[in-house]
Amino acid sequence: MARGVKIMAVDLGQARTGVAFSDLSGFLAGRCLTVTEHARQRLLDALCAQVAAEKPGRIVVGLPVNMNGTEGPKAQEARAFAAELAQVCGVETVLWDERGSSVTANRILSDAGKKRARQRARVDAVAATVILQSYLDMLNMKR
Repeated sequence: MARGVKIMAVDLGQARTGVAFSDLSGFLAGRCLTVTEHARQRLLDALCAQVAAEKPGRIVVGLPVNMNGTEGPKAQEARAFAAELAQVCGVETVLWDERGSSVTANRILSDAGKKRARQRARVDAVAATVILQSYLDMLNMKR
């Protein structure tokens, strides 16, 4: 992907969905937020609103792969969601292995001194940032 193109990451959760954006250089994951929406169509609408505002060239959707490398029902749900998101928002989506992203996000928040209750509200956004940074690191290794 060319420099000067923002990338958006999505960590699809049960109650909350984390969203993160790269900088234009494609080196750093930056701004992140949490979308608290349970209804699929309203979630898609909220994410498409973010796409319209930020204009990413690609969306990275976290793929919840089991620790042994197999895919379960959650992975299939993420695949279906990514395909629907691409169709509705009109932006290419790619799936990215998100193993360990929530554990890393919780560790980051704990190290930052966040209380457990506040941590729960932010963990999905931070997990989206972890997923995005992992994806950006892979892209930058290829350059």
